[in-house]
Amino acid sequence: MQRLHLVFGGELVDPSKNVFKNVEDIDIVGMFPDYASAFDAWKAEAQRTVDNAHMRYYIAHLHRLRDEEKEASPTEELDI
Repeated sequence: MQRLHLVFGGELVDPSKNVFKNVEDIDIVGMFPDYASAFDAWKAEAQRTVDNAHMRYYIAHLHRLRDEEKEASPTEELDI
């Protein structure tokens, strides 16, 4: 099974909360086939923006969002 990871980030309204200042400005770093490569990309972006306390980058474990054993959702069945 492939375990996809998405690295993304952007400027937060408040550094103590996970609310983006502008969703349209979210930086999509990329999709990665394993955690190690996603972590390397996350670390590079986090270090690049270390001077801005409002910038945060995250790793989303996309493989955790989908259970191949479960029936497809109505949206998936529409093939959208």
